[in-house]
Order: sequence, then C-alpha cells, then structure tokens
Amino acid sequence: NVVWGEMVGLFFADVVSARDMHEFILPEFDMMRIPQWAARAEYFKDDFHAELVLIPVASYDLIGKPGADFYPWQLQPPGVKVVYRNEDLPSKTIDNMNYGIRLSVLKNGWDVSGFAYSSMDITPTFYRDAVSIPGTYIYRAKHDRIEQYGGTVAKDFGDVVLKSEMVYTHGRQFAVLRASDNNGVVPQNTLDWAIGLDFPLPADTRFNVQFFQRRYFSHDSDLMADAEENGYSLLLNHKFNDKLEAQITWLSSLNRTDWLFRPRINWNFERNWRLAVGADIFNGPKFG
Repeated sequence: NVVWGEMVGLFFADVVSARDMHEFILPEFDMMRIPQWAARAEYFKDDFHAELVLIPVASYDLIGKPGADFYPWQLQPPGVKVVYRNEDLPSKTIDNMNYGIRLSVLKNGWDVSGFAYSSMDITPTFYRDAVSIPGTYIYRAKHDRIEQYGGTVAKDFGDVVLKSEMVYTHGRQFAVLRASDNNGVVPQNTLDWAIGLDFPLPADTRFNVQFFQRRYFSHDSDLMADAEENGYSLLLNHKFNDKLEAQITWLSSLNRTDWLFRPRINWNFERNWRLAVGADIFNGPKFG
C-alpha cells in the first residue's frame, strides 16, 4: 500500500492505492486499500524525502455488481431499459503502467509534500451507448489515463494540528444528464482540496473539523454535480481507558441535504483483538 494522504474519513491526496468500494467509505481505510505489486525507490537526506513509485500492473477499485447498495448509480430516464456490460479493464501493457514522484520536507515545523502521478484511473467512468439497442442505455465501466498533481501540508500550533491536501486531476471523464450526448460523458478537470483542524480536549478527548471542496473547471451545465461541491466533517473521539473508546463522525454536503452519521464504540479487550459496535446512518434525497 502506498499512502500519500492524511485527512480523516475521506480520500483526497491518497491517489495511488485502489480501494474496495463494496461498502463505500464505511470500512477502515487500512482494510479498504487493495495491495498491489509495485517498485518504490526512496531517498532521505536530513529532513528531505524523495519517493519514486512504479506500478507495472495496476489494481482498480472494486465496485461490486449492479443493484448492490453502493454500486455507482447511472442515469435511467423513465421508460428506458438499462443494461450493464462487464467492466473494461486496461490491458497489462507498458502504456498502462502507473508511475509518480513525491517530494516532502520538514521545515520549521511545516511538513510539506508535493507529487505528480500518471495513472490509469483507479475509479471507473461509465460510458453510455444509447444507439445500439433503441430504447436501451448500455453502460460499460472504463478506465482512462489521468494526470494528477497535488500536495499536503501539516503543522502543529501548540496542541492544535492543521492539515490540508489538494489534488488537481486532468483527463477524467464525468457523466452528463443530457440524453443527446454520444457516450454520456464529458472531460472535466477538477481541483479537490480539504483543510482540517485537530483539537485536543480535556479528559482524553479529541475533536476534528474539516472543510472540503471539489471544483469543476469549465463546468458542463448537464453534470449531476454543481460547479463547486462543498462539504464538511466533524469527528469527536473519547478514550475511557486504554481499552475502551467511543467515536462519532458526521459527514455532510453543503450543496444539498445529504449526510452520514456514524456512532461507534471500540473495545480492545485483548492484544491483537478488537470488538467494534456502531451504525452508519444515511439521509438525503433518493439519488443524492
């Protein structure tokens, strides 16, 4: 696993490892990431770190099967039948290898990194065929080559820790609602960024707040998403003792009424053993 991101509960700069998305973002990230064969070279000098990554045969997000709870929803107008073809995975050739470089430095308490990464997109794009069979939308998930440039920043201010991430993505395709579009997708360059603060509170309690945004450049008016998609998250964690802790997480959009509430209790009752009890509560419009 190659981990480049540090935000709580969401992926931003963590662009290298593919993920098991059968249960959306609900499992722990260490369980979601899909291990893959890779070559990595690292260089260290004082507080500077350079990292080169080459992935000859990439892994891709596991999205499950059509009809599953978290399978990516696609447009289905009234009276139109929808058919899903098998996912079109990139061939195992040199042209489809993933590679990137990441540089980081620690200076005056500022932990700063920057990266450039070229890859076959780990997230599939659903191309639409509305011509072959009249009255039927045929969808096939494909993976395009994308270029991503980004970075992370972390700094402690006394007991408070600031973290931020940013990723610019070029070459990714996004679904559009208009039925007249030939393949149902349009290219859109995006900027994803997030900023968060972590506060220690009395009685072994921690509070984290984050704001995040995706901005679409040259926004197509028929995208399902707004030109700027904004959201925030809140996390409150309390440790009762060395073995028992409780946590609640809240994730919400600022553009609409979608939210996710996650209460949880962890009991580390023995070494290498943990019992977790919790719930994942969603709210929002049917196609939110």
